[in-house]
Amino acid sequence: MKRILFVLIGLLVLSMVIAVTPSKRKNTPRKKVEDKRVYLVHSDQLRYDQYRNGDAQILTGNVHFRHMGANLYCDSANFFQQSNSFEAFGHVKMLQGDTLKLFSDYAYYDGNAQIAQARYNVILKHRESTLYTDSLDYDRLYNFGNFFEGGKLVDNGSTLTSDWGEYHTDTKMAIFYYDVRLRDKNYYLTTDSLYYDTQTSRAHIVGPSNIISGSSHIYSEDGYYNTKTETSELFGRSVLKDEGRTMVGDSVYHDGKKGTSYAYWNVIYTDSVNKNALTGDYCEYNDSTGYAMATKNAVAMDYSQKDTLYMHADTFKLYTFNINTDSVYRKIHAYNKVRAYRIDVQAVCDSLVYNSLDSCMTMYRDPIVWNGRQQLFGEEIRVYMKDSTINRAHVIGQAFSTEQLPDTVHFNQVSSKEMFAFFDKGEIYETDAVDNVLIVYYPVDESDSTLIGLNYTETPKMKMFIENRQMKKIWMEKPVGTLYPMTQIPPSKYFLPQYAWFDYVRPLNKADIFNWRPKKAGQELKEIKRREAPTQKLNRKER
Repeated sequence: MKRILFVLIGLLVLSMVIAVTPSKRKNTPRKKVEDKRVYLVHSDQLRYDQYRNGDAQILTGNVHFRHMGANLYCDSANFFQQSNSFEAFGHVKMLQGDTLKLFSDYAYYDGNAQIAQARYNVILKHRESTLYTDSLDYDRLYNFGNFFEGGKLVDNGSTLTSDWGEYHTDTKMAIFYYDVRLRDKNYYLTTDSLYYDTQTSRAHIVGPSNIISGSSHIYSEDGYYNTKTETSELFGRSVLKDEGRTMVGDSVYHDGKKGTSYAYWNVIYTDSVNKNALTGDYCEYNDSTGYAMATKNAVAMDYSQKDTLYMHADTFKLYTFNINTDSVYRKIHAYNKVRAYRIDVQAVCDSLVYNSLDSCMTMYRDPIVWNGRQQLFGEEIRVYMKDSTINRAHVIGQAFSTEQLPDTVHFNQVSSKEMFAFFDKGEIYETDAVDNVLIVYYPVDESDSTLIGLNYTETPKMKMFIENRQMKKIWMEKPVGTLYPMTQIPPSKYFLPQYAWFDYVRPLNKADIFNWRPKKAGQELKEIKRREAPTQKLNRKER
């Protein structure tokens, strides 16, 4: 009995505590449940036809639905209230806010999945972009529509078409696949896969693609193209072509409006019209000005002749004058550690300038040129071209010509203030030496090809006529000389004062043009100061 009494007292106390303790559930607001039902707002007529349409409500005349912030209109519909869906027929229109409009002839809308399947004459308008197709599934939950029977997207004057694609209304990104074509009045892009940002008008190329703009043609498999600014960022050995000029690089940046192109790493620039090429790890070109530049392992190549000429320098620059006129001409500057190689000719100098106006190539600062066993150097060497072949050469200041004889021990030598060489079809036929001419020459016995002696001669002027690279005739003005037999040659007469044989400097092959080898200390040409004409001084009274 006592135990039952204690239990009753305990229950009584517990009920009093519960009574005085406020309930937390009364003060906690209920979570609002999102209404996902499709509502029928209006219809001129409503009927049922269980035999034809099952449990569907048959709606006709100005049908209006509302679902989660979207309004849907059509001429007639089958409303499946139990499955929260409907079929819409005729002038179907879905409006979502102020930015999204979807039109079609037919649509099926699933309210639970929030997916509209629009068919026939489908138009999706989103801000400034309009998508045309015949079959579109639009997902309101993830804000994107995909088409699969061909589509066309028009955005800011650009038209994008493909067989299949997606359009995301939240990011304004279009993803198109299969037979993709992007058109504008200034360009035409074709590819198989393309990501296009309508917000920035930027196309991302992810497959083999071609962009044509005027005479310019771009091929790339990975890159970006801005349809507004006509700028390209291309990767993966992309190719730029324009009227015979081609540029290839690991990374290429092109501005179609400015006409500028920049390429990085393993760059190859080719001019098929003039048959020359330029390579390096950085190149740039401007279509409007005709300016080009290459540096970082830069190599210029001329393949207009049977053998290709390879030339390396720290930097090459091309300037074009009077561009787009009949009097156009170009200047090429190569500077710092210039080395050139061709099978028949090699050269080194510190800097070089080629002017197409007079077809003259000028080599500066310790220039040296080799042709077979012959070596030529001076303060400045000018080479004049004709029809892409050498026509004549002019050595200015401390001119020195050396020919190594077959025995590799003796050398024919000529020194003078100036020298001239004349060529026919690339072969030398005459050389002239002018002013303070010194000659060391070894006559050869034609019967057994032995050396007769050493002929040392001084003359103001000399002309030498050559045939098949052999001296046939020589003319000198008032020569003074001595012929020393081979056994009686004074040691001081073997070599002229300026003699030097720079075989250790000479490029050996096209790969050797990258290996700069300077002259040995003390063998550089010493600068000779030229006399200046005296300035006439007038007395103040005579002024």
